[in-house]
Amino acid sequence: MFGNPFAPFFLIILPSRLIVHGDAAKTASNIMASEWLFRLGIVDLLYNSILGIFLALALYQVLEVVNKNAAWLMVVFALVGVPIGMFNEINNLAVLQLFSGADYLNVFTAEQLQALAYFFTRMHALGVNINMIFWGLWLLPMGYLVFKSGFLPKIIGVMLVIACIGYVAQSFAVFLGYRLSIILITGWGELMLGLWLLIKGVNVEQWQKRALESA
Repeated sequence: MFGNPFAPFFLIILPSRLIVHGDAAKTASNIMASEWLFRLGIVDLLYNSILGIFLALALYQVLEVVNKNAAWLMVVFALVGVPIGMFNEINNLAVLQLFSGADYLNVFTAEQLQALAYFFTRMHALGVNINMIFWGLWLLPMGYLVFKSGFLPKIIGVMLVIACIGYVAQSFAVFLGYRLSIILITGWGELMLGLWLLIKGVNVEQWQKRALESA
């Protein structure tokens, strides 16, 4: 997610403000009152999935000199998560359709529409948790590559592996009926890597050395 600074807002903060646990009517009211923001969230998360393709390929170009197999594994995990993330937005689009006022929806009462919309918001949240598995898994080979690279700080590699464990643990905890809120903690590894690449970049001399060794 470090390529999209708005993703945490639309994945964590906005749903916590719009979706009222166990209250379909209030959730419906909140979504309709902030419909433009809800739509913007759909667009941002679709953009996040598309960005993930280019980000994975760009990182492959940087890290393949360390270990090509690990770099390919990183790309595979990243790409598997892309269609999951994009198809998951169908759930939020369904919410908007239910509140569209279309004539064919007149067979449902207002309470039924609200309950259905609430159901789709819950399905979207579960879809995010499924996608989170792959957000975590691609960080494992990435963390290994960063740690072994010599042209990026080892501590960032360690933080990425911790992030992997955190994402996967949080995802499976939800499916087992537990609630964990560690995503903001695990996200530091991604943030640090993004900032390091943006501000410092790689140690070019060390990167060239690894490239010659792998040739």
